[in-house]
Amino acid sequence: MIKLGLIREGKTPVDKRVPLTPSQAAQLQKKFDVQIVAQSSNIRCFKDQEYLSKGIQIVEDVSDCDILLGVKEVPMSDLIPNKTYFFFSHTSKAQPYNQKLLKAIIEKKIKLVDYEGLTNPRGARVVAFGRYAGIVGAYNGIKTYGKRFNLFSIRAANACYDLDDLQTEYSKVKLPPIKMILTGRGRVSKGVEEVFIGMGITKVTPKQFLTDQFDYPVYAQVHSDEYNKTKDGTTFNIKDFHSDPKEYEGDFLKYSKEADLLVAGAFWDPHAPVLFTREDASEDDFKIKVIADITCDIEGSIPSTLRPSTIAEPIYDYSAKEGVEKPAFSSDANITVMAVDNLPCELPINASNDFGEQLINNVLPHLFSGDKEEVIKRATITDNGQLTEKYSYLQNFLEGK
Repeated sequence: MIKLGLIREGKTPVDKRVPLTPSQAAQLQKKFDVQIVAQSSNIRCFKDQEYLSKGIQIVEDVSDCDILLGVKEVPMSDLIPNKTYFFFSHTSKAQPYNQKLLKAIIEKKIKLVDYEGLTNPRGARVVAFGRYAGIVGAYNGIKTYGKRFNLFSIRAANACYDLDDLQTEYSKVKLPPIKMILTGRGRVSKGVEEVFIGMGITKVTPKQFLTDQFDYPVYAQVHSDEYNKTKDGTTFNIKDFHSDPKEYEGDFLKYSKEADLLVAGAFWDPHAPVLFTREDASEDDFKIKVIADITCDIEGSIPSTLRPSTIAEPIYDYSAKEGVEKPAFSSDANITVMAVDNLPCELPINASNDFGEQLINNVLPHLFSGDKEEVIKRATITDNGQLTEKYSYLQNFLEGK
């Protein structure tokens, strides 16, 4: 019988999410030949007693487990040699801040399965927190707009018990006839739209957004082909764009001249055009005053995202004239930025439940039945003290080159 341990989160700032809820852990034990234990924690959104009540043993030592499930990066001092770990390692893009973590994982001969690499045979991710990043990001963006212009006051997302509680705040939102632009079409943007629809904000087409005026708040959702164009004037081709975005240039400024609030939910390739530059944001016709950057690519497609913000301090201002951060709401000329990089943590119960369902439906059956579709294999970054073939490109990063 496989023994699977739910480890407590050790990263700072605190993360209350879990990979499996008490009910899901109990369900898994009944469905497969597996014993599940939970490492004692006073951090989780589900208490130790809730796991115990579902027949899940609470332990302090998980060193006898075969497989260990977490959420965020495991502190190097907590890593147990020769184990199989599942967590978001944030190493597959050679993130400099986790180079030492990857090195420690290699040295301890840990098999690391990264949630971000779990895909189906078509390459689509099968587990993610994107929906709740979108929900909380949109909510925080609207909250920030209301606060900046002294329109209304709603509770912080993390002050709400769960999504149902958060939704009770929607009726307090009283927006003037502003225009909002949303980028992306994936899980994140779907979460954003849930909030906009719940708040009664009307969706319009990108063309209507650019040409029409409204006496009520509206938003338009734009995809990469609507804010990028070929340099030579030929027809936009999405496959070409994804394979070689250097042959394209940005075409977002037409929206920035109309939008009051930007919600950025689209994946950005560093080789692709940026949405706008600091110089663009300095122009008098640049209208956007609030940006909810859910993607949080630091100094990436959005120059005002200078750093991640935190749940405790979610907003700061950006002076496009100077290209520097300023205190929140310090000048009408500034852009106010919400760039929290761990948004799903604000609704940990819902986010955990959603994530656990994805694990049970899309991942764990492969783990317990031979992985014939190689779902686990595709996400395995390290094994037996070395990088796997798929992730061998990280060798130079690992060596600090």
